[in-house]
Amino acid sequence: MQNRKMLKLIRKIKKGNQQSFKELYDIYAEYSLRVAYGITGNSSDAADIVQETFIKVYKNIDSFNLERSFKPWFYRILINESRRFLKKKSKEAISVEYEQVLDFFNKGKTNTRYMDELESAIEKLDDNKRIIIVLKYLNGFKEKEIAEILDLNINTVKSRSYQARQQLKGLLGGDLNE
Repeated sequence: MQNRKMLKLIRKIKKGNQQSFKELYDIYAEYSLRVAYGITGNSSDAADIVQETFIKVYKNIDSFNLERSFKPWFYRILINESRRFLKKKSKEAISVEYEQVLDFFNKGKTNTRYMDELESAIEKLDDNKRIIIVLKYLNGFKEKEIAEILDLNINTVKSRSYQARQQLKGLLGGDLNE
């Protein structure tokens, strides 16, 4: 259950209070920029995605069910905007800064060559697996939260996460610590 302060804030936004919407923006902007950047690898593209996300949140806030948690609803919009953007730019190469993922998988090895290989390997993952890797390891979401955000069964999230790790391990020559 979400906290009362967030519920109060959302109720004010639903009534048209723009200051409350700015407050919501301040709460979620930085974090959503990191998620969008983790997916696109480009600050400008991430900013565009976040801007579109907040526009959609503002336009659709009336459809938000106060009985549900806001965070998964918000991130579902963010991920959908990111996917829409990726489809639009599917011909372009997407590179991402993967230092946190590297730290998780490689337990602190900061070898530049390895990081480049990891970045290249993650780029080879399909969007569904890459998004799960970014949400889980770059942004610290739990599998249950990822399932809510992506509107997937938790077992699908676990399976894709496992498949992504195995694929990364194979692409990196079995050098992936888990």
